[in-house]
Amino acid sequence: MLPFSYTRAATTRQALDAGRDGGRYIAGGTTLVDLMRETVERPRTLVDISALPLREIMVTRRGGLRIGALVRMSEAAAHRGVRALYPVISEALELSASAQLRNMATIGGNIMQRTRCTYFRDVTAACNKRAPGSGCAARDGFNRTHAILGTSGACVATHPSDVAVSFAALEATVVVLGPDGERSVPFADFLLRPGSTPDREQALRRGELIIAVEIPALPRPLRSGYLKVRDRQSYEFALTSAAVALHIRGGVIREARVAAGGVGTVPWKLPAVERELLGRRPSDALWAKAAERAADGARPLHHNRFKVELLKRTVERQLRVVGGGK
Repeated sequence: MLPFSYTRAATTRQALDAGRDGGRYIAGGTTLVDLMRETVERPRTLVDISALPLREIMVTRRGGLRIGALVRMSEAAAHRGVRALYPVISEALELSASAQLRNMATIGGNIMQRTRCTYFRDVTAACNKRAPGSGCAARDGFNRTHAILGTSGACVATHPSDVAVSFAALEATVVVLGPDGERSVPFADFLLRPGSTPDREQALRRGELIIAVEIPALPRPLRSGYLKVRDRQSYEFALTSAAVALHIRGGVIREARVAAGGVGTVPWKLPAVERELLGRRPSDALWAKAAERAADGARPLHHNRFKVELLKRTVERQLRVVGGGK
């Protein structure tokens, strides 16, 4: 680990001033510290924001949620409002990591975490995300766990967060505070596809700090859930996952929110699947037909072609579960 300076911010203003000067924000440190040990990340200054008052979970008047950026993953998963309104969030959090990590990691840090691509974390390997212009070793390397959606010639790494898939499905908003004030960024625009600049991963401006994630109120009753497929049941990242939320009234699907994880360079919203569901009555045939659209636009590599079919099966299974089937 290379030398760095450390400062602890007592107020949001102190944090913003330090961030504007190039400091990197840290709270739980469950990702950043690991990357610093491996010399993948080399910040000169760490700004500890763990003392800031960003730990509240609020149920809004309209029935949505506002989750503070420093709420621990375990706290959010166990919160009555989260579990009652959006089980898909609680389930994603509980499947995300070991209990020890969930007790330390924060919501803001979770969506900011960087890829688990082994080539990104190996400083001897070519990686455009870590060293722009160096190439992408994963494209011709062992790419079984890599993305099939949203890829580019510069990067095929997946985003590892589970709860981010739920946020994408629910069309959440990320609230950030910076030197120019507060602004809200739709979750679909917050995490960036790699394109030709995979080193730029979030739509944050210099010095901006995530202060909350807001989930809009959706029609009730709302059924939701999260399914994660992985190589082992213990702490492991997704090969594929599906976050589903359905509003069914009068025997007809009135609202559908579906997103996938483990297969995209960002949490992948599935609008084609949603369109197949809207205005139709739940049935085994409908789930199967809708799931066929889950891999639209997929560009699999040599080792991860299996993910196309696995994604379809994962989405179909979760549609059946959430939609009332088996």
